[in-house]
Amino acid sequence: MAGYLSSLSFLDLAGRLPASVAQGLFWGIMALGVYITFRILDIADLTVDGTFATGGAVSAVLIMKGVNPWLTVLVALLAGLLAGAVTGWLHTLFGIPAILAGILTQYALYSINLAIMDFKANTAISSLTPGLVISGLNVNQSILVCGLIVIALVALMYWFFGTELGSSLRATGCNPEMSKAQGININRMKVLGLAISNGLVAVAGALSSQYSGFADVNAGRGSIVIGLAAVIIGEVLGEAILGKKLNFAGHLLFVVVGAIIYYVVYTLVLWLKMNPNMMKLFTAIIVALFLAVPYLRSRAKNSFAKAGKNARKGA
Repeated sequence: MAGYLSSLSFLDLAGRLPASVAQGLFWGIMALGVYITFRILDIADLTVDGTFATGGAVSAVLIMKGVNPWLTVLVALLAGLLAGAVTGWLHTLFGIPAILAGILTQYALYSINLAIMDFKANTAISSLTPGLVISGLNVNQSILVCGLIVIALVALMYWFFGTELGSSLRATGCNPEMSKAQGININRMKVLGLAISNGLVAVAGALSSQYSGFADVNAGRGSIVIGLAAVIIGEVLGEAILGKKLNFAGHLLFVVVGAIIYYVVYTLVLWLKMNPNMMKLFTAIIVALFLAVPYLRSRAKNSFAKAGKNARKGA
């Protein structure tokens, strides 16, 4: 035990934390996309596992063809918008349940992503490529750039969801029947929400490929779980800190904070020399615990539950 503790270096941990923050920021963009479907539309969309890889593949291939890296992020956004719209159309036009529509699109995207990368499992991006948006070789600059992108996206989302169109989208997720009665085209809103969500996920995938220096066809596997972890951790933390003062903009910011915390925990697990292959198990446990917190808190505040508990104590 003493030998194990002596092998841990706090300087090594401190050196790893900036990279964790950088990764948490661009995965936070992905989590913002998950937030739109999971919280606003109340849809479990599994398309994101495919669109994350799509964004990375599009960005990597275009960069290697000499396209400006910033422009490749915009093209990745368009590709994500289209993929999300396909899921929406499968759900609204053909009556396929949303979760199955997402699985179908994700399944199809695997082949599409391979085709984008000329049927190669991965595509490398030269670290010497000029003008990369972010790069793992310059972590501090990546944190700054990603931080500015996150702030811009949160501000844009806060503005959009305050408009008539954005409010209609939020109303659709809150109460579809009442929204329909008010004249809102809920099918159109679902397609729009799924498109925006996957557009953000594809942007995160494009930034991830530039940061890591390669795009991989399996890069998005498990993305939905990481996104959910970020959303749940951020919400619980935000409500614990701000309580009823937590507004919509706060929710969005804390989603990104949740992604950063997730990657800090991931780094801590690696620093403690635990088996990284067990990280999916740790993630599942963390998500399950945080998902249970709101339910357990509501039960604790429930007067009937308290009365029953007091009655049992009296007996």
